[in-house]
Amino acid sequence: MGSHTEPESMDSLPTPATAAGRDGLDAILARPGRAVLAFDFDGTLAPIVPDPDQARAHPDTVPALAAIAPRVASVAVVTGRPAGVAVRHGGFAGVAGLEHLVVLGHYGAERWNARSGTVDAPAPHPGVAAVRAELPGLLDRIGSWKGTWIEEKGRSVAVHTRRADDPEAAFEALREPLAGLATRHGLIVEPGRLVLELRPPGMDKGVALIEYVRETGAGAVLYAGDDLGDLPAFAAVEELRSDGVPGLLVCSGSEEVTELAKRADLVVDGPEGVVRLLKALARRVAGAPR
Repeated sequence: MGSHTEPESMDSLPTPATAAGRDGLDAILARPGRAVLAFDFDGTLAPIVPDPDQARAHPDTVPALAAIAPRVASVAVVTGRPAGVAVRHGGFAGVAGLEHLVVLGHYGAERWNARSGTVDAPAPHPGVAAVRAELPGLLDRIGSWKGTWIEEKGRSVAVHTRRADDPEAAFEALREPLAGLATRHGLIVEPGRLVLELRPPGMDKGVALIEYVRETGAGAVLYAGDDLGDLPAFAAVEELRSDGVPGLLVCSGSEEVTELAKRADLVVDGPEGVVRLLKALARRVAGAPR
């Protein structure tokens, strides 16, 4: 379904592979002031790195976002990370042009607004603290401690296997025991690229995206992501399309996650490709009516 075509030059836009994607792009270009542009963070705005604490936005991401943000209804970053962490790692605070940026962290459970510089969030789910306490012992008992790494995310806990001797085998070995641990404490497991995240149910990127698009009254939406956790957001755009809101689905290309690429209207080459797309969009909408 997805197309791996990117702009031939910095001034041209790629053509989505689907009619629905072309309609979405046309709607964004025709009325950018009614469009919401939403992006995953890791793997989309920031390159994937072995240690998530070292992840930083691509050097051209913030300038590219700042160039287009004043021309659209809103730019949103939708991430499983805590909102404050995404803001710091992205370098989004205090940037001219990004005054209306919103970061929906923890799959929408947290919201950071650039204008206020504050994070709004409900109380954490009690199961997260219980899982956090039990997780080291569980990994030790099942022999999966070596090479795995626990990421504390405040409202969730993630176990990474990218550093293991056999990352895929370690990932598969952890699926069942982590699912059992999560279930005992009222949580769910969200799989990603060599990571399993234990988090509260009821929120995902799809729920967060639909609520935000409807809140803004947007007339068109673009969503770009790279991982399995972005599939609910893709489904949300498809639901919005069925309700009459045109949308464009972009996959920040990855050989590790092919399912997303098959669902996308357009596939670009990782964060660098996302930046090129943003720059091309910014040039096209510079003179468009709001």
